[in-house]
Amino acid sequence: MNDHQSLIKIINKDFDIQADLSEERLRQAIIDVFADLVDHDFSKLIQILYKADVDQYKLKALLETSEGRSSAEVIADAYIERQLAKIETWRKYSGR
Repeated sequence: MNDHQSLIKIINKDFDIQADLSEERLRQAIIDVFADLVDHDFSKLIQILYKADVDQYKLKALLETSEGRSSAEVIADAYIERQLAKIETWRKYSGR
């Protein structure tokens, strides 16, 4: 399974995302979901970020310094980055 497929599998634990999306469409779908959560269910947003183990201090710094990008875009990128880091760690320690 490649990183993109693994990423979709992990993300589907939190969201219902199509399995056949390209990387850019996947990123946009996640941005859209986070934009909706920022506007309508902030507590669920926090719960998802906590569960994914997104570093709150790093995220806060990114939000404060990312001009020209929406907060949903910054949050989505941090979430994706964290999930990809998990995949890398799993691969490293599973001997694959």
